[in-house]
Amino acid sequence: MILGRVTGDIHATVKNPHLVGCKILIVQPLDTDLSPKGSSLLAVDRVDAGIDDVVLVNKEGGSARIIFENEEIPLQAVIVAVVDDLHVSGE
Repeated sequence: MILGRVTGDIHATVKNPHLVGCKILIVQPLDTDLSPKGSSLLAVDRVDAGIDDVVLVNKEGGSARIIFENEEIPLQAVIVAVVDDLHVSGE
């Protein structure tokens, strides 16, 4: 799982038929202190996330296809939760 913040969305005039009707969002990975970490990625939204939402992203193609119940869908990352609050214990 990747903790991230939605920073934008993608509009495509032509999509793979398996992705028609799916919302694709740009997600910036975050550290547990909510600071940016690494490069942004694209993820298909499954939970109606929006700009500036902190989300959990499942970045594993097989699991993503199981969530959509479609072995043909060409995706690697899917947003599976909107994070309402985050508490991190000391190390």
